[in-house]
Amino acid sequence: MHATLSHSPPAGSAIAAAPLPASGNIEAGLNYLRPTALRPYSYAFTPPPGLPWESGEYERIAMPIADARGRATHIEREGFELREAPTAVADFLDDAEVQAVYYPELAALALAVTGGARAHVFDHLVRQREPERAALNFGRGKTDGKAAANGRIHNDYTEESGRRRLALVLASAAEAAAVRRYCIVNIWRSIAGPVLDTPLAVCDARTVMARDLVNAEVRYPKRTGEIYLATHAPTHRWSYFSRMDRHEALVFKQYDAQLGGVARFTPHAAFDHPLAPADAPLRESIEARCLVVFE
Repeated sequence: MHATLSHSPPAGSAIAAAPLPASGNIEAGLNYLRPTALRPYSYAFTPPPGLPWESGEYERIAMPIADARGRATHIEREGFELREAPTAVADFLDDAEVQAVYYPELAALALAVTGGARAHVFDHLVRQREPERAALNFGRGKTDGKAAANGRIHNDYTEESGRRRLALVLASAAEAAAVRRYCIVNIWRSIAGPVLDTPLAVCDARTVMARDLVNAEVRYPKRTGEIYLATHAPTHRWSYFSRMDRHEALVFKQYDAQLGGVARFTPHAAFDHPLAPADAPLRESIEARCLVVFE
């Protein structure tokens, strides 16, 4: 099930950026894929006997991560924006409520951020940092119905899987054929108060080169998806938004069919904040994906 919203936003209708002050830049470890000639994979379910949960090797590299609060970022330039976006959802674990209430909220937000004409929200996932704060991985395992935090640097779509998603979301082949430009955004929100322990880092899309991105498989019980992983480059510029709270949402680009002049891919990953209090509450969040069609 997905929610669809269509309108032409009036000038000046964008939601105001969150006004909270910055709390400083940090350095923290981010999990990069080591260069490999093989196609990496990860399992989204318990793998068959004898196979590991994931292939490939990862290296945790200390990177500067700027606190982007108080800094103007743009979805088409850096690839991400933080927006003030209150929600009427009471229970994010109630799928029916999320689809009925949250999906329309997200569709409106995606249109406000991108300037698109129609928005289709097509999936969501609730995550929680593991109680024992184990080493971050691809987010396997669940606690109380919530997936673990995903600590591998990745982008949700590749050039190929981004192209395939259009036909999967739009029911009509004729409608899909008529689309000239579309993009896919991820919308990320805390659902349990300010995030102190495991924020989400996003990489400035302008600093990511094609050579840094590696096609990888995500294996599900009945299908295989395709994402990008990232190898390290010293030019990557990372940001996060300190103390993200329930009333705001981070919107970032995961694919754009336009080949030039806009952000197209925004690698991201959870990371352990080095200054998090020892008794910080476990991060709980919801992420959703939305396909936006432009006129």
